[in-house]
Parts: sequence; structure tokens; C-alpha cells
Amino acid sequence: MKVENLEWYKVFYTVAHSGSLSRAAEEMYITQPAVSYIVKQLEDHLAVRLFFRTAKGVTLTAEGEALYAYIEKALHLVDAGEKHVDRMKNLETGEIIIGASDMLCKHYLLPHLELFHRRYPEVSLRVTNRTSLESVELLKQGKVDFAVVHLPLNDEKGLIVYEGESLQDSFVAGASYKHLAENGALELRELLSYPLLLLEQGSNSRRFVDEFAGNEGVTLVPEIELGSHDLLVQFARIGLGIAYVVKDFVQDELNSGELYEIKLKPQLPARRIGIVSLAGVPLSAAAKQFVELLWQEKEKI
Repeated sequence: MKVENLEWYKVFYTVAHSGSLSRAAEEMYITQPAVSYIVKQLEDHLAVRLFFRTAKGVTLTAEGEALYAYIEKALHLVDAGEKHVDRMKNLETGEIIIGASDMLCKHYLLPHLELFHRRYPEVSLRVTNRTSLESVELLKQGKVDFAVVHLPLNDEKGLIVYEGESLQDSFVAGASYKHLAENGALELRELLSYPLLLLEQGSNSRRFVDEFAGNEGVTLVPEIELGSHDLLVQFARIGLGIAYVVKDFVQDELNSGELYEIKLKPQLPARRIGIVSLAGVPLSAAAKQFVELLWQEKEKI
């Protein structure tokens, strides 16, 4: 079926369904000669007769009956497709696939996922847990709709980056390092005298702190590298070292005295959460609504 002939098949279906050229013309808001011409064009295209005239109108030939069975199914599928798209537009169905790290998923995305699900329960939500850099790669491969990442990114080519909430990184430790927290800000180089707990290489957070230290002429050599922010917090809490974490995500532990912030001079610069999508690739209605929800919540802060 050629694209330019699709309208012919709609006319054919309407004539066959109504049994009359004139009734088909009325239903389609075109003239009867136009209907007759289109039927003749389709018959010439297929090189068969599709209708024969009767006293009551027109009746399908055997070939017409065979074609009608297929066209009826096709048009019903088109109608079903349009209805499904309309339901997606109205967030009555659909799916969102988000790329995000465990840390951002737990401490940032989770309440937004809960809120979105309450509002739009028919939309399926999937989260693919990867580091920020890996989430961006999944986005470029078309495997996620958008990614929630730690900024900054080294390469934003081909991406649209929305800056979200501000985050403050910090070094923290358990009660055995309380004296460091009470002695005022430390030079970054002084941290090298203590066991450091850092995220593994390959995460955007690790790259960020390594670059910060490098700009200060310091190379951070961790005693322990871990793949989870929550594990860093647990290791720091039991006294295994000084951990580099997101301060906003350990505020409860700092308030309770389970952890103590080791202040630095110069202070670590603030970062932001980024919502990243592909340039030139429009978000689905559901994904767009979720991003707008994240943005609205950010504006309330």
C-alpha cells in the first residue's frame, strides 16, 4: 500500500460499509463524483473490479470482499492506535524509563516517584540504576527517556541539561574523629593523614572531588573505595575513616551526632542535580510531565 493511496482505501471502506456512493460522499464531506473517481482510481491501481451496481446502490465483488476484510482490520488498528496515543497524551497509560544513581534515586527521586505514581497510576515507572556518567551513556543509546545526574558533566554535546536543586558535598566522619570537626577547618592536604573513604572511580562525584583536589595540588588516595554512597556513610559511622558524601543526604546523621562534618579550607563548591535529555528528541507526554514535576518541586525550595 502506497502512502499516497491511503485516502483511497478510506473511501473504499466507507462506500463498502454504507453500500452507496452518495451516502459515502455525505459521510466523508466530499462530492459523489469525487467518490466515484477515487473508487475508479483504486480499481485501476489494483486492476480488478471492487463493486458492481445494484438497484439499491453498490455491492462488493469477490475481490472487493477480500480487500474489505483487510482494510476493516487496518482501519480499526489505526483507530485503536489513535485512541492509545490519546490515552498517552492524557497520561492514562504510558511508560517512563529514568536513568539515575542509587544515591539520587533514594535521596532525591523516590518522593517524586511516589507523588507521580499517585497522580498518574496508569503510567509505568522504571528506574535504571547506574552512575551519572553511565546514565548519560544509556540516554545517548536511547535506553532511558532522561537521566537524573550529578552536575557538572564534562561533555554536554547533544544534550539538554536542566539544572535542578543545589547540593553541598562534604567530608564526614564518626565519633572517633569528633576532635577534627571541633578544631576548625582543615587544609585539604591535612586529610591525607587520615584514611579516606571515596566512591569508586567512574562516578561523576569521584571525578568532581578528584578534580577539586587536583586544582589544589593534592592527590586523594583512598583507603577504601566503595560503589555506594550509603555504604560510605555506614563505614564512616563506625569509624573506618573520613568519607566524601553529599551533605544534604546525611543531614539527619549530622543532626543526631552519628556523623561530624570535617570542614575544609577552601570549602568544596556546591553542585547541582541535573535533569538531562537528548537534544532533538522530544520527551513523551508522561516523561515531560515528570520533568515538569521535578522542576515545580525545585521552585518550591
